[in-house]
Amino acid sequence: MKQLIVSIALILFAFPIWVEAQSAYYDVRQGNEKYLENDYQSAEELFRESIRKDPKPLESAYNLGNALYRQGEYEEAVNYFSAAAKKAKDEQTKAKAYHNLGNALLKNQKLEESINAYKKALLNNPKDEESRYNLAYAQQQLKQQEQQQQEKQDQQQDQENQEDKEEQEQENQEQKNQEEQEQEQENQEQSEEEKQDQQQQQEKQQQQQQQQVSREDAERILEALNEKEKEVQEKLKKKKGKAVKIDIEKDW
Repeated sequence: MKQLIVSIALILFAFPIWVEAQSAYYDVRQGNEKYLENDYQSAEELFRESIRKDPKPLESAYNLGNALYRQGEYEEAVNYFSAAAKKAKDEQTKAKAYHNLGNALLKNQKLEESINAYKKALLNNPKDEESRYNLAYAQQQLKQQEQQQQEKQDQQQDQENQEDKEEQEQENQEQKNQEEQEQEQENQEQSEEEKQDQQQQQEKQQQQQQQQVSREDAERILEALNEKEKEVQEKLKKKKGKAVKIDIEKDW
């Protein structure tokens, strides 16, 4: 009797869980119908409700990822495709989950991650030509992206080099201008000094010339005086040597 009571208790305990699981599968079926009708938002709501009731089935995560993907919610879709891939037991299901995961990552421009997802899809299903094509496309996009980034870096480096060159040229020109100004100022100062020296030299020469003229004048005056003195002496000599006539007073 005791064992019977325990069994009944277990059944009563498990019944709500079973009902909840059945309700979750019902939501999945309803969501699938909305998805086929292209009502992706309603399908999303039903798949979310299914996961809330029972998060274990991978169908809910996989289908919710599809509904989000169709609405352009690629980043959130990545999470559910990744969860579905982890839950999947057989290779075919894993391949589909990784394929869709690669698509969502590709839409997000996460090229390297999408390439890894496509590779995992092909590991589980080597005959999946769609995954192979998408893998090649993602690899090509990554190569172009790397080339563009390299070109952008090269252009940026060229621009920086050109800016450095222009800056150096400007500095050189400024230095040259400064040196020219300093040289011009030095030449000007030197020219002024030369002018001052020349002026002083001219003034000195004029003073010397004036002194020379004054000396010559003095010599001429002295010579003239000497000549005058000679004349006077000559006259005196002549007067001393000549008889002086004395007038005799006559008688009346």
